[in-house]
Amino acid sequence: MTLAFLAALVVLAAACSGLRRRRMAWSIYLLAALLFLGVGCGVLPAWLLDNLQSDHAIQPAGAWAQRNAIVVLGGDTQRIAATGAVEPGATAQARIVCAATLQRDCRRTGAQCKIIISGGDARCTGAADALVYRNALLGLGLDGADVLVEPHSTSTWQHAQLTSDVLRHFAADHVVLVSSGLHLRRSQLYFSHFGVHASQMRADHLCALPSTLPLAHNFRVADLALHEYLGIARYHARVAVGELPRSRG
Repeated sequence: MTLAFLAALVVLAAACSGLRRRRMAWSIYLLAALLFLGVGCGVLPAWLLDNLQSDHAIQPAGAWAQRNAIVVLGGDTQRIAATGAVEPGATAQARIVCAATLQRDCRRTGAQCKIIISGGDARCTGAADALVYRNALLGLGLDGADVLVEPHSTSTWQHAQLTSDVLRHFAADHVVLVSSGLHLRRSQLYFSHFGVHASQMRADHLCALPSTLPLAHNFRVADLALHEYLGIARYHARVAVGELPRSRG
């Protein structure tokens, strides 16, 4: 996303140069160079991530009710070429461990606690994320009766829409939303639209890498952050034009 935008700026500058608007062309070239360095050296990604993750830097203490639901958002699975098996990806592993830890803490209080995993086969691996994550949780020793799945959603919006129905059926008194730190703001926005007001628990925290030379990692981080901002902006735009149904919250 960021590299495509920078390439578009270079093309625009070249077009201006071809039209003999050299001052504008050099201004655009300079802007593209500054953005390239700002992103690649980590300055802009760090700022973007801080605005998304700062509210979740400190993990909240658990405050369990009588009936609790830990909602884990899918979205990261991978097919292993050598075996053909579908396994949780890197970010998924952190969410799985976080959910298992929360469920253990909740059960210690004597309260009822279910894990609800939301995620279909968005990456076309041949297995729904929810089912892959569930198998991983069962492998950690969790009781299958405590792990529910919503295996049809393929986007964060559908996670919120379909999981809200599961939560109403379960009649949870308290909901904890588990996802990556940079994903929680958008996720909570969508879940609130469907009347689910949850505590938020980050499973991982993403950082940019300060560097004197541009790094590919920082461009990837910038793309992930911009994806979240665009999703938030798109939601507010759809609300503003009346495209979305009225919030249940």
